[in-house]
Amino acid sequence: MKANIGIRAHDVPSLSLEQLTKEIAGKGFTGVQLALAKSFPDINTGLGSLSPGLARYIGGAFRKENLQIAVLGCYINMIHPDVTERRKVLERFKEHIRYARDFGCSIVGTETGNVHAEIHYTEDNFTEQPYQQVVESVRELVSEAEKFGVIVGIEGGVNHPIHTPQRMKRLLDDIPSNNLQVIFDPANFLTIDNYQHQEQVFAEAFELFGDRIVILHAKDFVIDDNWVKMAPVGKGLLNYDAVFKYIKYQKPHINILLEDTREPHLSHSKNYLQEKFEKA
Repeated sequence: MKANIGIRAHDVPSLSLEQLTKEIAGKGFTGVQLALAKSFPDINTGLGSLSPGLARYIGGAFRKENLQIAVLGCYINMIHPDVTERRKVLERFKEHIRYARDFGCSIVGTETGNVHAEIHYTEDNFTEQPYQQVVESVRELVSEAEKFGVIVGIEGGVNHPIHTPQRMKRLLDDIPSNNLQVIFDPANFLTIDNYQHQEQVFAEAFELFGDRIVILHAKDFVIDDNWVKMAPVGKGLLNYDAVFKYIKYQKPHINILLEDTREPHLSHSKNYLQEKFEKA
């Protein structure tokens, strides 16, 4: 069985829409995570700019090359300390929700932000107040998604309030809606303290919310100066045998999207994932 392997569109250098879709399809990928502002800086995609016409224009170019827009990436700081900025980015995410179907996409994705304006690692994120702020923001986004038949895909990670598989499970329990699902990036939950037991971290994640995973992000990691540093797929320590053991059994046709992997590594990383998937 072949895996559905895609890529973040903005990991391919900035090109025109037609050039971008041809380039990605030509590399053998099946789909993309599309962050509009990152891939098309010359097109106004800010708050208030989206329309069914623009969405169908962009979506049609991807369909022409048999590429699925697997996720509309709208990564926001949903708990931004400036409430005016927070309101602005939440409204931008909701605008993506309203037009997602016109792009030919059913998932709009984000991480859960940071207590500070700039996203970085801080244990300030791990307290109860930021978590409750995340719940408030996610609940608002999910409420909008329910109106339009769209999925809010939440990605957890150690730089955010949803920093462990247990916190992700709690969020899913606190907002009991099928329009809330998970974008799972195995590397995101790894730290200097647990990376040597990564198989246990993955096993626990799949046990807690494996049925809610709708997208798998794929990157790798190395240890640099006593810190987990991200790397191209196949160039690090991430145990994809352990990941694919679960994915191939439970979600065999899921979209697997390369992240933090660019040329000259794309072909090697894609082939590496395919081989690991087939052997799982």
